Amino acid sequence: MNIENLIRDNIKALKPYSSARDEFKDASNDFIFLDANENPFGTGLNRYPDPQQVSLKQRLSELKGVDPNQILVGNGSDEVLDLIFRAFCEPNNDNIIILPPTYGMYSVLANTNAVNIKEVQLKTNFQPDVEEILETVDQNSKLLFLCSPNNPTANSFEANSIERLLKEFKGIVVIDEAYIDFSTQESWLNRLNEFPNLIVTQTLSKAYGMAGIRLGVCYASSAIITILNKIKPPYNVNQLSQQKALEVLTNSDVISNRINTILSERKVLVEALKAISFVEAVFPSDANFLFVRVDNANKRYQQLITNKIVVRNRTNQPLCENCLRFTVGTETENKALINTLKLLK
Repeated sequence: MNIENLIRDNIKALKPYSSARDEFKDASNDFIFLDANENPFGTGLNRYPDPQQVSLKQRLSELKGVDPNQILVGNGSDEVLDLIFRAFCEPNNDNIIILPPTYGMYSVLANTNAVNIKEVQLKTNFQPDVEEILETVDQNSKLLFLCSPNNPTANSFEANSIERLLKEFKGIVVIDEAYIDFSTQESWLNRLNEFPNLIVTQTLSKAYGMAGIRLGVCYASSAIITILNKIKPPYNVNQLSQQKALEVLTNSDVISNRINTILSERKVLVEALKAISFVEAVFPSDANFLFVRVDNANKRYQQLITNKIVVRNRTNQPLCENCLRFTVGTETENKALINTLKLLK
């Protein structure tokens, strides 16, 4: 597959903005910097951040086993996804494929970028309908979004289905791995170099507990990353976010312990929910949340709100009738949830 054929013509021709820190990269303290129109008084944040996040990418490279040239860092995964739209989808012409129920921002970004949406609903077991996906594709289908583990259904997609789509879909396949750290499945980063049309997105918001710094990561071929770097804002990840991300990424033992605690609490929560009289199904989870079918989602949601417990009501989504989504909280929070559910009539 020639990725060049998928890139929008105006993006191919675009000359990227060159910032002061792109043109002069030496950050030695003995230089006098008069090139970027910065405030000269040292506040600790008066200088622009590294536009290429070199130190952060190097740390991610070490952790993930991916070359730094195959990494793009964004202001949350949503910025990364938006860049992908702008690089590959011609407004009012191209389309994307999404698999409802799934992460809602794919549709929002498509509409923002004037890109058509083709929906292929998941099968009743929440797995992709590969045959229907491939039948739905046309010559203007540029992106296929696979959220695995999926939000809101919590399950991972079968590897053989994903592999077939990577081989047969003639556009870009974006695998959203926001919840991969809680999964028993291997990340598709391990096969990144096998598929030139593969993009994997991850985040520091979930397992790393850094939702507040808005840090998303894109992994792809160096050819795709080069294109995305052409159109990203020059200083898209601020200095504080870069510093905090590096700090967190150096404490891998702390992160591992927290992930293990969440997985342990997830098991406890599953068994407790199964014993609740109005819970009809607790679906298998590869994420830090549980997807649960109850007798009346609207009623149970309001009852929990009354008891100052906020969950997510997904009942209006395809295949999600009377389903609630419960994030796995702390041991104390989970006990409060279960004790409250036990008292509901």
